[in-house]
Amino acid sequence: MGTISSVSSEPALDCDVLVLGGGPAGTWAAFEAATSGARVVLADKGFCGTSGATAPSGTSVWYVPPDAERRHAAIVSREALGGYLADRAWSARVLDTTYETLNLLGERGYPFPLDEAGAPIRVSLQGPEYMRLMRKLVKSAGVRILDHSPALELLVDEDGAVAGARGVRRQKNDVWRVHAGAVVIATGGCAFLSRALGCTALTGDGHLMAAEAGADFSGMEFSNAYAISAAFASVTKTLFFKWASFTDEAGDLIPGAASNGGRSVIARHLEKGRVFARLDLADEDMRASMRTAQPNFFLPFDRMGIDPFTQRFPITLHLEGTVRGTGGLRIVDETCATRVQGLYAAGDAATRELICGGFTGGGSHNAAWAISSGRWAGRAAADFGRRTPAGRARRGVGTAGLQDAGARPFDPVEAARLVVGEVHPYDRNYFRTEAGLTEALGRLDRQWAALRTSAASGRADLLRAREATAMTAAARWMYRTALARTESRGMHRRIDHGAPDSAQRHYLTAGGLDEVFVSHRPAPAFPADVASDIAA
Repeated sequence: MGTISSVSSEPALDCDVLVLGGGPAGTWAAFEAATSGARVVLADKGFCGTSGATAPSGTSVWYVPPDAERRHAAIVSREALGGYLADRAWSARVLDTTYETLNLLGERGYPFPLDEAGAPIRVSLQGPEYMRLMRKLVKSAGVRILDHSPALELLVDEDGAVAGARGVRRQKNDVWRVHAGAVVIATGGCAFLSRALGCTALTGDGHLMAAEAGADFSGMEFSNAYAISAAFASVTKTLFFKWASFTDEAGDLIPGAASNGGRSVIARHLEKGRVFARLDLADEDMRASMRTAQPNFFLPFDRMGIDPFTQRFPITLHLEGTVRGTGGLRIVDETCATRVQGLYAAGDAATRELICGGFTGGGSHNAAWAISSGRWAGRAAADFGRRTPAGRARRGVGTAGLQDAGARPFDPVEAARLVVGEVHPYDRNYFRTEAGLTEALGRLDRQWAALRTSAASGRADLLRAREATAMTAAARWMYRTALARTESRGMHRRIDHGAPDSAQRHYLTAGGLDEVFVSHRPAPAFPADVASDIAA
């Protein structure tokens, strides 16, 4: 039985813009492209409006009214945390677009809460309501949605420009193909099969497809984000743990666990035994507000009969990889274009170093970036796609896992398990060393070499095969850049290089499939007063 690369007879849809991914970035890209006059198709791995990390939970948004002093304060407040890699000009653009867009959401019916004066409070969004509205907006703009239709490979023309994509329809067990003038990758980050809520399907698929077409990445070393969660839950809303006391098995307080660097302390203790939390620092008013703001946080506790405010509960750290990291596809200009003609990137699939540097938390900047980059990419893709001539010859550029059936079959479950074993453990990914990274890369490189000559056993295994392949590729880009950055900056921690090095305040570009390359680019300049702080 042939795999997707050998299938060329399936009917194709034609459009100006194909958007891959149905989360906030993807839906904003599709909406912007369609309202710009383009014919748009959106293909989602799940059901657009319910899939991805945003849909099941609430998120704060980096929303600042257009007041010069407030905007400046918002931009500079986290520059040091991100290792002074953020670009103030990009941050200003994001704040402008996010402000405009949330106001538009309010006009289109999003139920923002009101303050005492009756003015809308637009600093957060509830995922279910937000994404339900986004699906409605996308459909009303004329976008054709392909639900449960993960893409597996990009199509390019004879000049190497991206010209569409091909994938599978999971519910019908057949193949889809879309011919497009431009493609927007908005497939999210890579969480490496973490149990974090909404992240199961985020396996780096778009990263692999883009790399196969020739795209590269930036900031992939900033990919070791771990979020606190109850050990029996998947909800990773870590803000609530600001009101927690952390104790060990014996009930003794863990020094430093509640500090700014507390996650490192917790990780070290989890390597030795269980860690417990209790949200006992929240007063009665705060407890009521927490339940209203994030009701799904409490569902696992209610099911277990645990009162998290008065009873201890075991916690863990779920890896969120590039979902809450800042690395992703490198964009080369203000349109969110990649270095591949016709290919654009948005949301968590694209690097967020431009506004976050080497560190970000949940929501906030991520949510603002999804909105802004989605709109910019959608608008640019529409302009490019409408100018693209029809009738181009196209070929698929998928590699590992998509060979003909005569290739050696492999077990995608076992391949995925190997990647998980290399990236989840704290002593390899959270606390990085040259020896640990090098040993992990040796195993990942050997797996990649094997996958390059292997194939899924049949169409039913294609998706899992590509997911395992994508995670293998993403881990290799991560660890190669982590080896190259011989310092600690942002969320990237090198135990053998524990301090930042002013000579390494630069961006790292990574790419390649069989041979991974890493190079560096200059970071943006800062005013003289900040530059002296950076040097110090």
